[in-house]
Amino acid sequence: MNYLNENIDSLNKKLQDVEITAEDLAKETVKNIKETDKKINAWITVDDDAKPAENLDFAKNKLAGIPIAIKDNIITNGMKTTAASHILYNYMPVYDATVISKLKKAQATFVGKTNMDEFAMGSSTEHSYYGATRNPWDLEKVPGGSSGGSAAAVASGEVVAALGSDTGGSIRQPAAFNGIFGIKPTYGRVSRWGLIAFGSSLDQIGVMSKRVKDSAEVLNVIAGPDEHDATVSEKEVPDFTSFLGQDVKGLRVAVPKEYMDAVDGEMRDAIQKQIDVLKDAGAVINEVSLPHTKYVVPTYYIVASSEASSNLQRYDGIRYGYHAKDTKNLLDVYVKSRSEGFGDEVKRRIMLGSFALSAGAYDEFFKKAAQVRTLICRDFEKIFEENDVIVGPTTTEPAFGIGEEISDPIKMYNNDILTISANLAGIPAASVPAGLVDGMPAGLQIMAKRFDEGNVFKVADFIERNNKFYEKTPTGMED
Repeated sequence: MNYLNENIDSLNKKLQDVEITAEDLAKETVKNIKETDKKINAWITVDDDAKPAENLDFAKNKLAGIPIAIKDNIITNGMKTTAASHILYNYMPVYDATVISKLKKAQATFVGKTNMDEFAMGSSTEHSYYGATRNPWDLEKVPGGSSGGSAAAVASGEVVAALGSDTGGSIRQPAAFNGIFGIKPTYGRVSRWGLIAFGSSLDQIGVMSKRVKDSAEVLNVIAGPDEHDATVSEKEVPDFTSFLGQDVKGLRVAVPKEYMDAVDGEMRDAIQKQIDVLKDAGAVINEVSLPHTKYVVPTYYIVASSEASSNLQRYDGIRYGYHAKDTKNLLDVYVKSRSEGFGDEVKRRIMLGSFALSAGAYDEFFKKAAQVRTLICRDFEKIFEENDVIVGPTTTEPAFGIGEEISDPIKMYNNDILTISANLAGIPAASVPAGLVDGMPAGLQIMAKRFDEGNVFKVADFIERNNKFYEKTPTGMED
């Protein structure tokens, strides 16, 4: 089963009409993954014996029997979860993340775990112990990261929807690079319990799909309160599909000058075209400024790396995961297990974070970054006093070539300049396809105030209905 021309509604109808059984759908999905993924490498683990839940209720549960991909940093009971790291190469969880429990209750089918940058640290899915993932539009280019495996699995038609995680753009950037929709909800909208932590004040689980409505259907299921996560909101979760199909007349749309100045040429033209579509439909376009945008990259990498250095202390080579051999004492176990188990990018961030939190550097780096983060949040609060959404480019350029930027960490970090702010401010943000630039997809980013995913879906759906990008087939998948 190839999903390039399918969506959750079409699959649900086929299952209800018994055009295909859930058992056959699972088998056909695994078969297609085995064939397609030889050139994509979007998966770390594929369940050859994937089976749907019992007593499926297709009328009640839209996701019943629908295969969903899961990023490999989301805990799954009885299914290997590695975070794409050598240090967790054999980790078999004994419980489910909250989002997995909710999807199981909705009777979704799990077929495996997708590739990613190790511990979600990267923007290209090249930092994986299991090898790089390739972009379905051009197999010589990266799919973005860190949720590149989930994005490529959706874009190549291996699944109809996938879960990813977004710490600084890890859903939106690969969504833009792969020509699909991806949403990072408000921080606290979806439980993080069972998500392998990178930056605890930044991480958020979200959804990726070809069609906007499919992500709305999945987010309906995974959002909401959770007794296991003290940071998750108790706010009522609306039906996100109710925001689809609406017009945008009178919607106040802010366009940050700093975001538009970050792009030029075909990329700027593609984004401006979508802004003009909104304007022609009656939206009110306002040019605004996010003055602290120039500080977001250093602020983010200090905060995120500091939190990562704390979170990754638990990998000691003793309790679970990789254990180095030929060790002489406890310190040797720690040093060798971590040296051999962690990749270069993870080590780089641990060192950066440990330095930023050290006694001699804390005030100058981490404390200062936290203060600038507050200023970034205030920038958004000011804009949302007079605007409903913010739109602009998701990335400064289309997908780059495999191997082009991996040796230059600073250049790689700067790829996230347009996505990081939403994580620092904890607001919802999404990327929807805006067109092609040099033959590769470009994304329009949409942001809204906290817990206003509804307006994000409204604008994304409107753009999707106008450009119908989902009808395009990735050029790398054409025979």
